[in-house]
This record gives sequence, C-alpha cells and structure tokens, in this order.
Amino acid sequence: MDLLIHYTFLPADDPEASLAFYRDVLGFEVRNDVGYGDMRWITVGPPAQPQTSIVLHPPAADPGITDDERRTIAELMAKGAYASVVLATSDVDAVFARVQAGGAEVVQEPMDQPYGTRDCAFRDPAGNMVRINRL
Repeated sequence: MDLLIHYTFLPADDPEASLAFYRDVLGFEVRNDVGYGDMRWITVGPPAQPQTSIVLHPPAADPGITDDERRTIAELMAKGAYASVVLATSDVDAVFARVQAGGAEVVQEPMDQPYGTRDCAFRDPAGNMVRINRL
C-alpha cells in the first residue's frame, strides 16, 4: 500500500494564538484558512512537506456533540490532556530554544530518553501537547 499521513486535526480554541504559534514560532506555512460564522479551520504544515498538514479546528464543532461533551472537551483541553502531535527535527536543542523564546509553555526541556531518542515537549496555545523528537 502507498499511504501517507495527509491531514491530522488539533483543536484550537483561539485561532489567532494557534496560528501565531504554528506559523511564526514553528515556521509552518498556512495552506488554507476557512471561516464559518465565528469558527475557523486553519490548515498549516512544514514547507518541506506539502503532503502533510495539521488542521487547527474549532473544538467540539460537531453538531452531534452534546453540551456535556463540549464541557468535557473544554476541561480536557485546559488540562492539556485532549490532543497531541509529535514532530521531528535534526536539532532538538535549537528548536527548543526557538519555541521557548516564542513563549510556549515548556513541559519538558530537551533530554535523552532511555528508549533511544532526544526530545522536548511544549503545550500550544490550546493546551495540545507538542512533542519534538530528534530524527
């Protein structure tokens, strides 16, 4: 089979803050920005990987979700326990310095893991875990 990861979705409760993080701090390009009412779906991705994108979407926008489920999603996002993404780079320490300088909440400074990689972790403006591994 010839499969690629084409899109993945992360909730973004403040589209402008999330856009600034992924575009300005991580250096992703904006591929699409679609609004509907007061909601936005913003597609971003690394310039060198045009086939792989992250869609920053309004949390709980699905009309089939109940008010209780929306509250649960908001609570999980506030704890940073709702969604995550793992990115990779050849220089974890340099990326860490850039992301930290951009004001992101540091979860873990760069460290060598016992399972063989070096990584660090941040939370994006919506509370999503962004882990960065060494290639």
